[in-house]
Amino acid sequence: MSDPKTAATAATQSAVPHTLHYKVWPKRLPHRISAPATSLWHNLAVSALRYPNKAALVFFGRVFTYAEVLDKAERLAATLHELGVKKGDRVVLDMQNCPQWVIAHFAILRANAVVVPVNPMNRAEELKHYITDPDARVAITAADLAPELVKANDQLPPGQQLQHLIVTHYSDAFDVQAEAAALPPAWQEWLGTQHPAPAAGDCRVTSWVEALAQGAQGRLPDHTATPQDLAVLPYTSGTTGLPKGCMHTHASIMHNAVGSCLWGNSTPENTVLSVVPMFHITGMVSVMHASIYGGATLVIMPRWDRELAGRLISKWRVTHWTNIPTMVIDLLASPNFAAFDLSSLVYIGGGGAAMPQAVAQRLWEQYGLRFAEGYGLTETAAPSHSNPPDATKQQCLGVPFLNVDARVIDPLSLEEMPLGEQGEIIMCGPQNFSGYWKRPEATAAAFIEIDGKSFFRSGDLGRVDDEGYFFITDRLKRMINASGFKVWPAEVEALMFKHPAIQEACIISTKDSYRGESVKAVVVLRSSHRGQVSEQAIVDWCRDNMAVYKVPRVVQFVEALPKSGSGKVMWRALQEAEAESSP
Repeated sequence: MSDPKTAATAATQSAVPHTLHYKVWPKRLPHRISAPATSLWHNLAVSALRYPNKAALVFFGRVFTYAEVLDKAERLAATLHELGVKKGDRVVLDMQNCPQWVIAHFAILRANAVVVPVNPMNRAEELKHYITDPDARVAITAADLAPELVKANDQLPPGQQLQHLIVTHYSDAFDVQAEAAALPPAWQEWLGTQHPAPAAGDCRVTSWVEALAQGAQGRLPDHTATPQDLAVLPYTSGTTGLPKGCMHTHASIMHNAVGSCLWGNSTPENTVLSVVPMFHITGMVSVMHASIYGGATLVIMPRWDRELAGRLISKWRVTHWTNIPTMVIDLLASPNFAAFDLSSLVYIGGGGAAMPQAVAQRLWEQYGLRFAEGYGLTETAAPSHSNPPDATKQQCLGVPFLNVDARVIDPLSLEEMPLGEQGEIIMCGPQNFSGYWKRPEATAAAFIEIDGKSFFRSGDLGRVDDEGYFFITDRLKRMINASGFKVWPAEVEALMFKHPAIQEACIISTKDSYRGESVKAVVVLRSSHRGQVSEQAIVDWCRDNMAVYKVPRVVQFVEALPKSGSGKVMWRALQEAEAESSP
């Protein structure tokens, strides 16, 4: 029996033209681009040289110029150097969107180190992996998140613990009292609270203010990072086991930062709403890095609030907004929507979930805006596909992005599928990651060679139409998409098994009218706990031990889980039964 990889390598893949999408390609853009052969740090340095007094970041009423962001990033980089951070070291970055996130991100790059962005919703049990797997010794975090990080650190063996923790308050970036009227009521206490420095054992804690002050006196290391060096290590969960780090170089991130800038018709006069989380590959690359590269202004929101978003778009005359479709749906549903002025918007798009046709139609009819859906994964530095802004199709991934060769293959034979037929989406391009951190076997399984080129296997099933647009049809991987947040059942199950009452658990998706999908847990209780633990108690425990988007919205107790002859849980049977019972 022949090896399918060998067969695919030798096969002629000429049945489907790979240039169909050039018929709808924006005439203003080349098919391929050459990204700068520099590190990502140079993007900030160049923009600060060109536009020193221009607004780089806006946080409520506080404006940070490019010169100021550069200065603070260099100060923090000097402090990281004094703390022993060397070239290639991994530094954890754990906070909500704020100016400090941007400054810390570039400071880590300036220090020739590697950014490990962490979801701020993660709890201690989850955070331990983000400390030990990348062998991190330094973390930069927000004061409201620091206790959870310290809790995780305290539970680790001495040789695997963080040694330094830099802690910032959101109020380090703006005057909370002066901006109180602009803040959602619940945010005033959250953003204004001065949390005491956490007791972190042997881990040294330094405040943000102290770190910047120390850096002013410290020595900056020479910046030696090259395009081929590791820059960012974002983590993605998978079908089995713990989350895996995706190794992205300066070059892979640079390509999509530059490409996103060009695709959205960006200029230095852009004002961009930054509300997609920066720890997420889309918020980091297509929003933050693209804006810094282009010299644009980022209006930063720590988290989603429709009323605040409407006011910020109106006040700062936002021109570009990359988002998750549920944000647009929520904003349009605001009872105060008529008071918002969205006339400044010239580009709106995003991904993570399909945009409902009715909502897209409303955007077009009221504002002349075509919602440009896109597609990508952590492994592809966000966009591998995107809709041309002036030739969009709804419920569609778009066409292959700049420099990207994307195809649809049979997931078993690896032969390319004819137009219109379903198969696995694969992509080759400079935006692809270098592999999974410390996971050579997973890396090998993620790539195949066709026509002498290395293609990443997305694990998503889709098809291509006769104009070269890609459509997603199903998933090979077992994954739940809750408002754009990817939830991997195996990870949630592993966490739930830590509950003393749970004997077995199977995570499936359940339909949700707002989020699209939500998490459901089908649970078998231990005999000793039956009748003593409620479904709500399980939900509450999950909220204390995992990020809120992973928490099961529904828990169902059963006597036993369906299993195959080999003893494997038949999750598909449970998923199909759930689909049949849902309206």
